[in-house]
Amino acid sequence: MLARVFPGRADGTVVAPPSKSVAHRALIAAALAKGKSRITGAGSSKDIIATTAALKALGAHITQQGETLVVDGCDPRAHAATAVDCNESGSTLRFLIPVFALGREETIFTGKGRLPHRPQQVYQLLFAEQGLPFAQTEQGIQLRGPLPAGHYRLRGDVSSQFVTGLLFALPLCEQDSVLEISEPFESRSYVVMTLKILRDFGINAEWQSENLLRIPGKQCYRPQDVTVEGDYSGAAFFGLLGALSGPVHCCGLRADTAQGDAVFFNFLRQFGAEVEAIEDGFAVSPASLTGGTIDLADCPDLGPAAMVLACFAKGETTLQNAARLRLKESDRIAAMEAELRKFGFLIESSENEIIVHGKVGEMPESVPVIDAHNDHRIAMSMAICAAASGMPAEIAGAECVAKSYPEFFDDLRRAGIGVELSV
Repeated sequence: MLARVFPGRADGTVVAPPSKSVAHRALIAAALAKGKSRITGAGSSKDIIATTAALKALGAHITQQGETLVVDGCDPRAHAATAVDCNESGSTLRFLIPVFALGREETIFTGKGRLPHRPQQVYQLLFAEQGLPFAQTEQGIQLRGPLPAGHYRLRGDVSSQFVTGLLFALPLCEQDSVLEISEPFESRSYVVMTLKILRDFGINAEWQSENLLRIPGKQCYRPQDVTVEGDYSGAAFFGLLGALSGPVHCCGLRADTAQGDAVFFNFLRQFGAEVEAIEDGFAVSPASLTGGTIDLADCPDLGPAAMVLACFAKGETTLQNAARLRLKESDRIAAMEAELRKFGFLIESSENEIIVHGKVGEMPESVPVIDAHNDHRIAMSMAICAAASGMPAEIAGAECVAKSYPEFFDDLRRAGIGVELSV
């Protein structure tokens, strides 16, 4: 799909899409509970569809009633040998590897795009330490359990998804377990989110120290009804639009959220945008923006939007702790550098740092054609860049937004920006 995005002044209200992070976690916890849970507002993104299908393969019974998914849970130790297609969802894969490994039968995880090549060495080492088979090939990941309770040591600078996967599985083991996470412990907020949802479903896991979690065994998930809150990582694009070409009201957001990506609205304030807290979100309006320093250690998914923000701010911006952006659906640093340069912006990077020289360079003479790199966050970030740039742009491969935010271009229109879609 080709999306042609026209520059213009935004003025509208956008309701945030469902939080994919919350929806994944709530669905998995519900699938592990004895009885029926109701998960309302999980949305229809491709990643959530992948998790739902994987949980059915685990043995959960899931039906749709309007906007609610009714989940009748299962015992993950009883699943048959199976193949699980994770599509391009890293969360589905990493969250569910330990869950399927509770059983004794073989599981083969497959995926599309870059997913089969994304690093899984944390699990590879962990399975090897337990004497369990784990093989990652071009065809997928093949493993077998049963995963035992124990003292597990994990790197904290690769992905918090490994920690979350173990947090789902270990409470169902016979004995107590300990998770020890080495420094630097990045994306801690995502682990905090997991712990909150576990508590909602009756599971206890407690911090013994800053980097040590104790997980009692022989626990049982209890059914729970959950309404999925709005997604701050999706709302960030419209907060960005408000700061560059607003005003835009971003609604459907909880002030007491555990989502680490809520920090983006602080970034906007830090750079000088007018950000006002409203009843269920934020009203964001343009102002003179000045660059600064952004630490992405706890919010790597905000990297592409933060790079666009930096381009429109005066002076130099440094984005720190950015290395994990290279291991996402695309190498997001290289992809954003390539596409932002088509608008004349000046960017340089090292392995772990990005420097953006804001408002420097010349605009192109012809309409730039942007490559989405099969990455939803690249497509959405560059759409906002086009809206604020003063020149239309065409985004090739724009259908990739369906991975997390299928309604993105509809919402961009609701915010007052012209969009033409063609196949």
